[in-house]
Amino acid sequence: MAELKLTLSNGREISADKDKLLYDIVKENYEDTELPAVLGMVNGKYYELSSHLEEGGIFEAVSLNNPMGNNAYSRTLQFILIKAVQDIFPNSKITIEHSISKGLYGEIHMDKALDEEDITRIKSRMQEIIDSDTVINKISIEREKAIEIFKDYGMMDKVKLLGFVASDTVKLYDLQGRYDYFYGPMAYSTGAVKYFDLIYYEPGFILRYPPLESPVEIPEFVEYRKLSRIFKETEEWLNILGVGDVGSLNEKIVSGEIIDIIRVSEALHEKKIAYIADMIAERKEVKVILIAGPSSSGKTTFANRLSIQLRVNGLIPKAISLDDYFINRDSTPLDEEGKPDFESIDALDLELFNKHLNLLMDGEEVEIPTYNFLTGMREWNGNLLKLPQNGVLVIEGIHGLNERLTSSVLDNNKFKIYISALTQLNVDNHNRIATTDVRKIRRIVRDTLSRGYSAEVTLTLWPSIKRGEERNIFVYQEKADVMFNSTLVYELCVLKNYAVSELEKIKPDSPVYYEALRLKSFLGFFKEIEKELVPDNSILREFIGGSWFYKY
Repeated sequence: MAELKLTLSNGREISADKDKLLYDIVKENYEDTELPAVLGMVNGKYYELSSHLEEGGIFEAVSLNNPMGNNAYSRTLQFILIKAVQDIFPNSKITIEHSISKGLYGEIHMDKALDEEDITRIKSRMQEIIDSDTVINKISIEREKAIEIFKDYGMMDKVKLLGFVASDTVKLYDLQGRYDYFYGPMAYSTGAVKYFDLIYYEPGFILRYPPLESPVEIPEFVEYRKLSRIFKETEEWLNILGVGDVGSLNEKIVSGEIIDIIRVSEALHEKKIAYIADMIAERKEVKVILIAGPSSSGKTTFANRLSIQLRVNGLIPKAISLDDYFINRDSTPLDEEGKPDFESIDALDLELFNKHLNLLMDGEEVEIPTYNFLTGMREWNGNLLKLPQNGVLVIEGIHGLNERLTSSVLDNNKFKIYISALTQLNVDNHNRIATTDVRKIRRIVRDTLSRGYSAEVTLTLWPSIKRGEERNIFVYQEKADVMFNSTLVYELCVLKNYAVSELEKIKPDSPVYYEALRLKSFLGFFKEIEKELVPDNSILREFIGGSWFYKY
């Protein structure tokens, strides 16, 4: 047997037989590490630990503090949960739906309502499976055979999904005789899952595991009631549309029903926007409307559509851009790396902004500054603004929900709106689509079409964008008076071709190559829809072009 030379992440050099299991290499050399190894990396390429060594070079054990490792850990934990639920409630159906409070929310559908005692039993069974350190086998099987397996399970979501898979064979995972289909790598055995929690969250559960930044502990549970309600509202929208998973959506496309799906999806958006405008109109004292949300949520289009509905209610909206209140660039605060932090609230002239808000609310005329992004300086160009008697200020920006932004304005004069793309549509009942992924795809498409940035640049910047969102947006989301979900059930079918063509340009030596592969993987499940079917006032037009409200 040929021997291959490996250099471990700690610098130590070892020899290993060609075709040796990566799991065995980890077991022999990383057994004492606190973090469980979930995957292996050879020369910068990720492999499941069930893979065999094919080349020498640099070897690294991948754990929870790596995004790929964290996702594989979460995926393995979900499989263990599914197996435990099926062991205790054989005729039940489990759905893993969306992320919340550093965990995954899901439901178990069975004859009786889920309760805390059930959760205790399931958690105990999960621990038994973990303690058994059972190997999770990966098998290649004919697609038609896999479909028959899932028909026998009564899992029609997977049957429909696999019906649209082009390959003649698919990969299934086997845990103690239970088969399932997942996209993305899995841990070698159940023993890799050392840290988890399962809590009851009516009417379902939240499966919790360590985050990237704290890989050996479960974070404190924080309840997000308003966010939970908006996810529930979105689930009701999907029920209205008759689309709960990608397979169902693809069927609508093939049958020609997708045009109605698009019309009803857009109508649901318009109805919610009109409802929000009615709420504002009923609160006569509201003079400042604040719209905040993470990147690529569709804030600009939403603000314009809301303004139209406000006019229907007899109000006169006047927009103010927070960008014009940036302090001069040479005074911008620095981040932890010593770079200008333009996303910090202290990059804004809060004193001047609040002064202008109060003058406008008192009926005075003010001159609004203009920020010159080329020079990094504030300019005064005679841009005068006066709020009419029935006028309201519409202010859109990432700091809208932070009290510091409008500290001088009374609460009853403010109306706060949180907007994000919170997808409830999943690949199937056991493979969710992260809400962050929808925004990533949106931004990749918009950056490519309107800003000249490649997908590689966008994905490279995303960790920094995410840090800014965690610091400046997500911590305030529950302070909103109302939330708006800007996702559209059909949007990934439109965005797919734009995004995939850009993602394919990312080379294997790129640090975001595997993220590009992951995004392409789940986009591959969607059938395409022509962009011509998207209405001109749709939030989706903000990303693909042709919008009434967003000019490229």
